[in-house]
Amino acid sequence: MLELLESSPTVLTVSVALLGLCVGSFLNVVAYRLPKMIEQDFRREAREFLRLPSRPERTPVSLSSPPSTCPSCRARIKPWHNLPVVGWLVLRGRCAGCGAGISIQYPVVELLTGVLSVACAWRFGFSPQLAAALVLSWALVALTVTDLRTMYLPDSITLPLLWLGLALSLVPLFADAGSAIVGAIVGYGLLWSIYWAFKLATGREGMGYGDFKLMGALGAWFGWQSLPQIVLLSALVGAIVGISLMVARKAEWSSRIPFGPYIAGAGWIALIWGDQINRTYLGISGIGPAG
Repeated sequence: MLELLESSPTVLTVSVALLGLCVGSFLNVVAYRLPKMIEQDFRREAREFLRLPSRPERTPVSLSSPPSTCPSCRARIKPWHNLPVVGWLVLRGRCAGCGAGISIQYPVVELLTGVLSVACAWRFGFSPQLAAALVLSWALVALTVTDLRTMYLPDSITLPLLWLGLALSLVPLFADAGSAIVGAIVGYGLLWSIYWAFKLATGREGMGYGDFKLMGALGAWFGWQSLPQIVLLSALVGAIVGISLMVARKAEWSSRIPFGPYIAGAGWIALIWGDQINRTYLGISGIGPAG
């Protein structure tokens, strides 16, 4: 099977696409349940700290339990209705039991994960870089959806991502160890500095600590050299979206808009096209040859 994947780009693409769709279905579960698990753990730790009697959760939540149910009628979702994208289309976006609407988030995340996975296969082929790129892409999708839902980037994803980037630099796959270490430090420290400068100037918090950790993780994956393009791309897209929302009167200057998705998007662009972007910039600026 491995020989077939290596020798046939078509088989590799189809296999990665199907894998991405299935992982996307799981990422929907992660984005929904992980914040609940963190809240559950926080309540338990708070009671322990305050020396209050322990109180078991009515319905303990984990990534594997309880089984998926309809939020409206609590009916169990049948396995074939959980098929990525297809299940949602067959049900026409409605619960099979009560007819309540099913969020379009589910097929969108599944399809997005599949498309990003195929792009990684196109970029890296059958290689160790592909395996790492898939893990990074899936983690960025999970962080994006979680941040959009809760405005929170879980440490349980950002910190392992950072350490994995540093570990991969020992091979190296995307950046050497020196560049990765400096990238992690500068990535975190840059947004940390912006955060405190904004807070001292306005008295308000402009971003969360999860953003610092995510930028540090991307610095560890791609090295400090990639940070300027990631920062510029995330800031540019964030500004465009924020201004568009204000023009559409769906947000105000004081509105909180999660920044994590823009960092994640810029990081994924750096994964796929980062080298080309840098070479093009150097060519335009006259610092080096283009192409």
